[in-house]
Amino acid sequence: MIKIAPSILSADFARLGVEISDVMACGADYIHFDVMDGMFVRNISFGIPVLASIRKATDAFIDVHLMIEQPLRYVQRFCDSGADLVNCHVEADSVENTRKALDIIRSCGKKTGITLSPGTKADAVLPFIDDVDLILVMTVYPGLGGQTLLFDQLDVVSGVRKIIDERNPGCELEVDGGITLETAPAAIAAGANVLVSGSTVFHSGDRAATIRALRAAGDGPIL
Repeated sequence: MIKIAPSILSADFARLGVEISDVMACGADYIHFDVMDGMFVRNISFGIPVLASIRKATDAFIDVHLMIEQPLRYVQRFCDSGADLVNCHVEADSVENTRKALDIIRSCGKKTGITLSPGTKADAVLPFIDDVDLILVMTVYPGLGGQTLLFDQLDVVSGVRKIIDERNPGCELEVDGGITLETAPAAIAAGANVLVSGSTVFHSGDRAATIRALRAAGDGPIL
């Protein structure tokens, strides 16, 4: 089953609780929560206080994507503040520290994830493949919403799919960046089963129909 995870970077922050409730009512599976620190990526988004506030307002599954340096420093706090899954970039720290971060996330009873940025090869997941519930492949450069999908990244998606199928079939494969009604079929064909989509969902005039169309994108051409 294809899952849809709208990124709240594209939501109306003045009415964020309502926006989240609406996309969940329209059929979204996860809420994608992008954290940027101004160091790992150039932009700054939001963090722990916003997550804690959202957690009080919804029982939605919150997929926290940490685009921050040395996530080991903060994963405990994100878990305690309401994340359901915490996802760390493999480029953000050493293999050893990333493993420690995953251990903390798991000890908190949360799901674990790792992310690959463009330029990182699929085999970078190998040190973590047995210990993660989700792998995210960025299909744009992290740090800014509304970018166009980098089709070369679909080769990485396919490579990660092969590793998942061989080593950890229960692991989900998520893609984030430039996922639209036009690009979703290619992402699914490459092996993704979770689609992060911000602008396409939140800026849609019919969010329920858009989510249905994204979910059905693997079934053939979208009319």
